[in-house]
Amino acid sequence: MINNIIEKIPISIYEDVLSASKLVAKEIADLIRRRTAENKKTVLGLATGSSPVKVYDELVRLHKEENLSFKNVITFNLDEYYPIAPDNPESYMYFMREHLFDHVDIDMKNVHIPCGTLKENQINDFCNQYEIDIEDAGGIDVQILGIGRTGHIGFNEPGSQIFSKTRKITLNIITKTDAAPAFNGVENVPTDAITMGIGTILKARRIILLAWGDNKSDIIKQTVEGEISDFVPATFLQRHPNVNFVLDKAAASKLSRVNYPWLFEECKWNSRLIRKAVVWLCMKLDKPILKLTDRDYIDHGMSELLSMFNSYYDLNIKMFNELQHTITGWPGGKPNADDSQRPERAVPYPKKVIVFSPHPDDDVISMGGTLARLVKQGHDVHVAYQTSGNIAVFDDDLLKYIDFISNASAKLNISDDTKSIVKNILADINNKTGQKDSKNVAYLKGMIRKSEATSACRFIGLPDNKVHFLQMPFYESGSEKKNDLSDADIKLIVNLLCEVKPHQIYAAGDLSDPHGTHKICFDAILKALDMVKNEEWFKDCYLWMYRGAWQEWELCEVDMAVPLSPDEVTVKRKAIFKHQTQKDVMPFPGSDSREFWQRAEERNHATAILYDKIGLAEYQAIELFVRYRFE
Repeated sequence: MINNIIEKIPISIYEDVLSASKLVAKEIADLIRRRTAENKKTVLGLATGSSPVKVYDELVRLHKEENLSFKNVITFNLDEYYPIAPDNPESYMYFMREHLFDHVDIDMKNVHIPCGTLKENQINDFCNQYEIDIEDAGGIDVQILGIGRTGHIGFNEPGSQIFSKTRKITLNIITKTDAAPAFNGVENVPTDAITMGIGTILKARRIILLAWGDNKSDIIKQTVEGEISDFVPATFLQRHPNVNFVLDKAAASKLSRVNYPWLFEECKWNSRLIRKAVVWLCMKLDKPILKLTDRDYIDHGMSELLSMFNSYYDLNIKMFNELQHTITGWPGGKPNADDSQRPERAVPYPKKVIVFSPHPDDDVISMGGTLARLVKQGHDVHVAYQTSGNIAVFDDDLLKYIDFISNASAKLNISDDTKSIVKNILADINNKTGQKDSKNVAYLKGMIRKSEATSACRFIGLPDNKVHFLQMPFYESGSEKKNDLSDADIKLIVNLLCEVKPHQIYAAGDLSDPHGTHKICFDAILKALDMVKNEEWFKDCYLWMYRGAWQEWELCEVDMAVPLSPDEVTVKRKAIFKHQTQKDVMPFPGSDSREFWQRAEERNHATAILYDKIGLAEYQAIELFVRYRFE
């Protein structure tokens, strides 16, 4: 058995980001009120990025609705890009004003953020003064942190030392790649930053690190369970006497006690946890399910599981059958067949199906094989693209289309009005300030994505009248940061649902999408379904969740596995190729530089290998789905 000593930092795990953020905000608010009552200042160390946004939202709410005052609060931000102007939408000064400072009663004289417009010869003096200002304020009471994929806290990249102070630092290429969406390309990300040092951070009396989503799970495991190393700067937090990592379930998912709870304590076994444990044992021993023995279970801390079954053989057979029954070549249900052991119903046939795709290519990337199978098997399939995807089109791609129109204008007898519009578009691109596109440019980029998506649908046999472009308003902000979800967004989905009355819905359950769009789109679907839950058709509707190019479901979660033949893999690849603006050089590669078709094929093939290793049938590729259970 492994002891909990493996976790070297205290952690708190919450069901969702909102509940966790509210508790962190409450701790900060309680401190502010307590120190205000004592006529003392509260000194906060603040972070930027997506992690603390909900905390700041709650602090703003507490100020507006529960009279939380920030008049006695002094703040020091961790870092700032260099060089960057404070009015640049990607600067951290802009971020803090947008999310907190402009909405509360803080005195801006008490706000300290590293300056991104200093001259080179001013930086050292500024950094030294920043340290003095923190000390003069009495030190930081609570320091809020996020964490980067390199393990950086602030902008303390790998190689930063435990006693480092506020300084200028060169950004790691991984950090720049992660910031690329906000700057419309990695080449636009500043090369440097000014950051508090690790030594400065460790002087705070209380440290709270926030991390959300599966994409943070690997670095959280390294930080919490690994050895202290400057290769992962966040591991220095293991030396702080009052630190807490606040995580959602996804960010905590790779921690040993979460991933393998049976090695730590008595488990409340359920079917999914049993399946997870058995698959884990197969992988650890490189054995198929039906070859596992009682000795294997006992030697790996799973004797408790054995006691629940008459024998290890009964356990093996049950798990083998459960996983075998997830596999189906009929994702819409096989007509005139016994469906008692199948993931989908035989009737009705054909089914009405809606495949929701957050961006105009998620459908074919994530479930292109299954989508083609549904069409081929005669179901009434609709694809609904929730957003335009316009920000993922480079100016160069738009210029290619503009050039075509301009060069063909004489031959095609294009009107002067059209020529004038083309001229204006070219002016908008050439004179663009900041990262936002003009409305006309954004519209045309959206049209490019629309034509690509339509082409991909035609390729797999879907007629144009079954393809829907919702263009949800929340996405049309012109930048990576989106607008809030509104009634107008939900209504678009409700209208389509009521028009089609589907028996099946497919939606992206990839909730750690680096852009955040997938989660917003999924939330919108759930809200729409809640509005139609009393409709008669809803009583016979299944919601299936797929995942995108970033990750795949674990086998313990899977309800339906759709195998693909080599020919179907080729069809899927060619459908992805129809999205030409997203091919070769992706706008936002995130943590993975492979093209989308490569990620999809390797992920689907790896899933097939996994099914083969545990003793099930051998396939070329498999797409996985989890059924969403409504309460």
